[in-house]
Amino acid sequence: MRIAIGGFMHETNTFAPSKATYAMFERADSWPALAEGAAVIATTRGVNIPISGFVAEADRLGFELVPLLWCNAGPSAHVTDDAFERITGRMLELLAAAGPIDALYLDLHGAMVTESHEDGEGALLAKVRAAFGPDIPVIVSLDLHANVTEAMARHADAFVGFRTYPHVDMAETGARTARLVARVLKEGKPAKAMRRTEFLVSINWQCTYVDPAKSIYEHLAALEDAPDIIGVSYLQGFPPADIKECGPVVLAYGKTQAAADRAADALMADIEARRDSYDGAYFDPDAAVSRAMELAATASAPIVIADTQDNPGGGGDGDTTGMLRALAKASPEGAVLGLMIDADAAMAAHRAGVGAPVTLELGGRSWPADAPFVTTLLVERLGDGRFTCTGPFYKGAAMELGPMALVRIDGTPVRVVLASRKVQAADQEMFRHLGVEPKDQRILVLKSSVHFRGDFEPIAAHVLVARAPGPVIADPADLPYRNLRPGVRLGPSGPVFKGA
Repeated sequence: MRIAIGGFMHETNTFAPSKATYAMFERADSWPALAEGAAVIATTRGVNIPISGFVAEADRLGFELVPLLWCNAGPSAHVTDDAFERITGRMLELLAAAGPIDALYLDLHGAMVTESHEDGEGALLAKVRAAFGPDIPVIVSLDLHANVTEAMARHADAFVGFRTYPHVDMAETGARTARLVARVLKEGKPAKAMRRTEFLVSINWQCTYVDPAKSIYEHLAALEDAPDIIGVSYLQGFPPADIKECGPVVLAYGKTQAAADRAADALMADIEARRDSYDGAYFDPDAAVSRAMELAATASAPIVIADTQDNPGGGGDGDTTGMLRALAKASPEGAVLGLMIDADAAMAAHRAGVGAPVTLELGGRSWPADAPFVTTLLVERLGDGRFTCTGPFYKGAAMELGPMALVRIDGTPVRVVLASRKVQAADQEMFRHLGVEPKDQRILVLKSSVHFRGDFEPIAAHVLVARAPGPVIADPADLPYRNLRPGVRLGPSGPVFKGA
């Protein structure tokens, strides 16, 4: 079978400060740069992303692959119209030139919003259908945080979603998608059912390491074992997207409509029964540091604090200063914050050199409610930002984060890991690159929401979630929605959104 493959990945936080330009898709950062043709396979091979897993499984299945285009930009505000039109236009050109194909596989996120389209993936899939008609199977892998829309479901024949958060199963999801493509080509297109919750879920409590999500995904896997079921997915949604169809969705595919409906209804009933369990505690910055110091006094492993509202993996720029100020004020021993994304500060550290002091305005430029932290830093280590990740989320990713530096706030024991390109702190190699062994620290403050848990929770004595001011608002009830559909709850038991 001859399968065309491609991908266009972006998770859009419509409340974030910076948009995704074409240049952001062109360059490598935490994931490979935009690639075409054979380079799609070469640059993604061995990386924990869906297209890599799809290619590996497709080789085993004996597919002939026609690689089109693959690209990704880090989570941010809207994808610019220029970027969207250039990338989708080029993908359609390559698809038109590919010759006869039996199916199309697309590696998409599912939560892309552009300057002109609330539903970026729906717009892309509509363009594909308009150009190539209804007959060719279009099968798509999706991020667990996808906001699946009616248009997406209408134009694609099946979706396969991640089942873990942290997303340690991205490549595995690609492999499952390849097997589903083989089944569709053998048995025909499946019947499909879609169910939507009428509540949103904070990304912090979508973690599949704990209930209720852990049990829900176990139930999902059991439902998929039925002989008349072809696939089941639960996409928990990305709440910082101010669009009408934001929120969790269940998708089921079966040999018959009755089978698909049965599986979708069963999983939806389970989610509704567990909805009150979607909850957890947040700390303000000072309270988080104070509690971490209390716990560290008797702990034999690091206390980890998630700086969740400045998570670059959710659209933050990684430069807010709330947690930094709290650390500087409390001055705890053995505390390291990372990654602070500030290219100017990193370059200043490189110009000063190891052992030198440098006085500057650190961070605080992207979020209107924030301000730079004026301080003197002592430069301890320097790095070029190039290393390969080893943790379960970023495993195999060749990082290119620009100049990096390990600095200490003068007069305190608090150290900060600086980087030039934004990425969430979800792999221990980000610290080891500058000589910091994470397991030997007393307190680690990580600019991440949940993905850090894959590599850091195994070495942590405790994990705390802090809500320092930033653009990745943890509680949906705190977001100033305007376009969300009226009637949806802003949390499993939260207030009902009544309209802008």
